[in-house]
Amino acid sequence: MRFARRGAAGAEKPVVVVDNTTYDLRPLTADIDGSFLETDVRARVSEAIDSGSLPVVDPEGERFGAPIARPSAIYCVGMNYAAHAAESGSAPPENLVMFMKAPNTIAGPNDEVAIPRNSSKTDWEVELAIVIGKRASYLDGPERSAEHIAGFTIANDLSEREWQIEISGGQWCKGKSGPGFSPLGPWLVTPDEVDAAKLRLRSFVNGEPRQDSSTSDLIFDVDYIVWHLSQFLMLEPGDVIMTGTPEGVALSGRFPYLKAGDVVELDIEGLGAQKQVFA
Repeated sequence: MRFARRGAAGAEKPVVVVDNTTYDLRPLTADIDGSFLETDVRARVSEAIDSGSLPVVDPEGERFGAPIARPSAIYCVGMNYAAHAAESGSAPPENLVMFMKAPNTIAGPNDEVAIPRNSSKTDWEVELAIVIGKRASYLDGPERSAEHIAGFTIANDLSEREWQIEISGGQWCKGKSGPGFSPLGPWLVTPDEVDAAKLRLRSFVNGEPRQDSSTSDLIFDVDYIVWHLSQFLMLEPGDVIMTGTPEGVALSGRFPYLKAGDVVELDIEGLGAQKQVFA
């Protein structure tokens, strides 16, 4: 199943796509949020489709919002691809690096992004994002993680590198929480539809290739990430975890940072594509 939120910002309607047919989810839920995802959504949706209680809709031309309503938290894994750690000037981490982004940074996958005032080093990062579907705390092992995952989506973990590194004061969050710095979507895809362990992910700036890698190159894989984080904090339904970005960002020194008018495109195999114009 593929879930999405379609419509103008602040007025998105929840929909689901099953067998190439789009259904309005509002008879089941007002939005795609934690309270909806913590139920057995696949069973509920299938039953509702079979009973004819979900209207068929055609949202063609409507804006994609982020496929999850504002979560309680956005957790991020840093330097989770060895080559990206190297281009950042660091050795691959021995322990999982975690930082957070403000939930109000979430935006639609194709929304315009404003480069923050006084920014000179705004950077792109294509990432596989996990959406939590069931509360996770002190999981017994990585093998228990799958039952707590609602699905996967694309994230652009936008960063202001000067604020993140040079004037951070020791924490990355300052450079990660600009308005609109977490475009998500277009789809929230259930785990049965993709193999998160081997998905190709790419980014382009003004049509020129930047990143091209696979989630098979993750240092800490999806199951490990969910298990590991659950040992230190409580993951709530609807929470988002960005799993890290591969090499090919402006921080490497090989490419210029973003400026007004630039177009960033991202895609992940099986999850769709994003396109943002920077202003």
